[in-house]
Amino acid sequence: MNFTAIPSGTSLFLDANVFIYAYADDPAFGSACTDLLERIELKDLQGFISAHVFGDIAHRIMTLEACQVFGWPYAGVARRLRRHPQEVQKLKEFRQMLDDIVTIGIHILPIHAHDVLAAGDLSIKHGLLSGDALLVAVMQANGLRQLASNDSDFDAVASITRFRPV
Repeated sequence: MNFTAIPSGTSLFLDANVFIYAYADDPAFGSACTDLLERIELKDLQGFISAHVFGDIAHRIMTLEACQVFGWPYAGVARRLRRHPQEVQKLKEFRQMLDDIVTIGIHILPIHAHDVLAAGDLSIKHGLLSGDALLVAVMQANGLRQLASNDSDFDAVASITRFRPV
């Protein structure tokens, strides 16, 4: 099912890729992701992310911004930024996006040790990478069953309904 099939009033977890596609104005998925975020801002939906997803968004938007601002290729951009901290100090859009996420009303859920332990079990059970398994563990700990993501790896978890952009 795609994002347009999400019923009004739904509480759902958002994967980082929703924000990345919206920020980058991705030609295939950007519009659908922007529309989804607008529905959350208008309080038609309740959106949730975890602290680790919030951090992932910050990192990925920072690297995309660096590529745009400095004309760098995406391959190796994080390593290049580590070697040039003065360039990191010039990046501002990624920080504004973090404020925007809070402003539109995305709820940011904490991560606890028991979530990380549960994620290890989910990795083993479903073959998920640790970051994806942690996302599922946080969803489960908070009673969330709907996920907005373009990542089909989550389809291995039967307790989750994944909505894709298109």
